[in-house]
Amino acid sequence: MKFEVLAPGPQTTVQDLGRPGLAALGVGRAGAADRASLRLANRLVGNPESHAALEVTFGGLRVRFSEDTWVAVTGAACVVRGGRSPGLGVPILVRAGEDFSLDAPSQGLRNYVAVRGGVEVAPVLGSRSTDTLAKLGPPALTAGMTVPIGRGTLAFPAVDLAPQRAFPDQLVLHVTPGPRWDWFVPGTLAQLASAPFQVTSDVSRVGVRLAGPSLVRANDAELPPEAAVPGALQVPPAGNPILFLADHPVTGGYPVVAVVDEADVDLAAQARPGQSVRFVLRNRIPGA
Repeated sequence: MKFEVLAPGPQTTVQDLGRPGLAALGVGRAGAADRASLRLANRLVGNPESHAALEVTFGGLRVRFSEDTWVAVTGAACVVRGGRSPGLGVPILVRAGEDFSLDAPSQGLRNYVAVRGGVEVAPVLGSRSTDTLAKLGPPALTAGMTVPIGRGTLAFPAVDLAPQRAFPDQLVLHVTPGPRWDWFVPGTLAQLASAPFQVTSDVSRVGVRLAGPSLVRANDAELPPEAAVPGALQVPPAGNPILFLADHPVTGGYPVVAVVDEADVDLAAQARPGQSVRFVLRNRIPGA
């Protein structure tokens, strides 16, 4: 079984749950930027959650299957075209030779398209995910590509409709103080949690650059490279934080003022340019 890529949209990559445990070798986890949506799409078509699927950034994907295929689409709010009873969060039967496509989303940024059996590209270091920063894994999809589908499946789930998450106009992300919060002037963490930030046009699988109140450093020393994690809010000298996502570097040289909760990183991966973001501090430190 296989499908042909007729149009990839702005960016469509193959993603699974990534390459955990290799950071000491200089290899990041990568994998789906919105892991919850990937897992859900796989469950809806009876795949193990770890199967590879397509991550579609801002719609535009159009494919054609060689055989009748079950698919499911999760993530951003978009119109799904093709197949029997197309929609979000439902298994969809797409007939052989029929076009299947996603419109640009009205809310959110990324969709996940799971096919029953999984996307069967060759694994690299135990994962089929595309790491756009390290250039590991399969290349992003291009028009004319033929992509194989696997055969490893589980039973279909007992439900055929999954509730979809809401996409508020303002994202609310919970954070804890980072390892270098004390490199900033007193009151910086309170400042971080008191005023909204805005998502800039600089958005990728590596991270999201935010605009808003400048976070001022009290310590101007050079920071040796330190380990980085998804959700880290790293602050360059200009004072505007960068929120790391799936393809973040394994080390960073700027201080991390706070870290977004892992559960909220999935939501952060759906942030669109121009959207407002507010941080909620879980653990307050006096004077910070």
